[in-house]
Amino acid sequence: MADSRKYITSEELKNHNKPGDLWISIQGKVYDVSDWIKEHPGGDFPLLNLAGQDVTDAFVAYHPATAWQYLDKFFNGFYLKDYSASEVSKDYRRLVSEFTKLGLFEKKGHVCFYTMCSIVMLFAVSVYGILCSESVLVHLMSGGLMGFLWIQSGWIGHDSGHYQVMSTRGLNRFAQVLTGNCLAGISIAWWKWNHNAHHIAVNSLEYDPDLQHMPFFVVSSKFFNSLTSYFYNRKMTFDSFTRFLVSNQHWTFYPVMCLARINLFAQSFILLLSKKNVPYRVQELLGVVAFWIWYPLLVSCLPNWGERIMFVLASFTVTGIQHVQFCLNHFSSDIYVAPPKGNDWFEKQTGGSLDISCPSWMDWFHGGLQFQIEHHLFPRLPRCQLRKVSPFVKDLCKKHGLPYNCASFYMANALTISTLRAAALQARDLTKPVPKNLVWEAVNTHG
Repeated sequence: MADSRKYITSEELKNHNKPGDLWISIQGKVYDVSDWIKEHPGGDFPLLNLAGQDVTDAFVAYHPATAWQYLDKFFNGFYLKDYSASEVSKDYRRLVSEFTKLGLFEKKGHVCFYTMCSIVMLFAVSVYGILCSESVLVHLMSGGLMGFLWIQSGWIGHDSGHYQVMSTRGLNRFAQVLTGNCLAGISIAWWKWNHNAHHIAVNSLEYDPDLQHMPFFVVSSKFFNSLTSYFYNRKMTFDSFTRFLVSNQHWTFYPVMCLARINLFAQSFILLLSKKNVPYRVQELLGVVAFWIWYPLLVSCLPNWGERIMFVLASFTVTGIQHVQFCLNHFSSDIYVAPPKGNDWFEKQTGGSLDISCPSWMDWFHGGLQFQIEHHLFPRLPRCQLRKVSPFVKDLCKKHGLPYNCASFYMANALTISTLRAAALQARDLTKPVPKNLVWEAVNTHG
């Protein structure tokens, strides 16, 4: 019988990549997601970036098997005539299938319970130290404990944004708002919007918000060309003010990381007060406001301004460890200037990520990010399973001649500083002209 299917080519599919006209292909079937973009739980950025392409690997990575049943309502009747999958993609999909059969995506262990218990303990000890002691040293240590609390709450927020850490969706949402908005002052809606974009476009200088830290940091001299951030929808101007900061970034990296939380506070409010479509906006705002009630109130219980400033700086400095950890996994990895693609998922995720080697008893410290490659390939996989699947990922990388980048925590720091230093020395080359110094614009660059 003659094939009655309607076909389009990959070139024709590329034409459907604009708002109002968004088509994607999954395993050769073409879907119209133009209207679904408003409801997409992962936000609009992933669909906008990958529209007009085959996105099978990204779909497999981010969606459980139950999601396949909902695809038919988006099927527009077309098939991709020249659809094909690389050997790397085939092997990757087989791994996902095997892990699914083994139930690894559902076996979450008791990590969330233990982390929640540690958060409660840290909060209680920190508050007790402020209210029931007059010792300056105890107050300083209480500030440090608050920083450790924020780190652990960050791991819960990260995990709950990728998969359901609690028994129900309602409880999962409660855990997100409690640990993120209420305890840490960070909007979980902002984090998901930002983090999903990072995963889809990992280490794209124009599309990955986790590499867009101008005017403070750049990881490549390519930023000197004043690239456009398609995430923040603005030009990242490399002017003389930015050049001055970047020229010293290998010295300012750790001090800035100690205060990096201020940026997260600001970005949360910028999103929640914007005109963007933010799910549960009122709930998100109430959670953040709750933080800005209890935290200043707790700080005010300290006897003088000197100790209050000391407490805040201690909590910010300790949680700066986590901000450093976020940078170690990607700053020294492969970067590129281009939009993300749907047909090189495995290659981009492995090449753009760095694992941190550590013994299993230190897993609590890294919160799963020490297996960054595995996490990027299988973002729905609970962190307690990442160490188990690591050998399979290594074997697949070896089979296809792809890098599996791994370094100790010390070496990862050294590689990051080396990357920053290389860009800093290039920025000091004053023979290259820069645009007029627009200080206000540079200071107000998001990211």
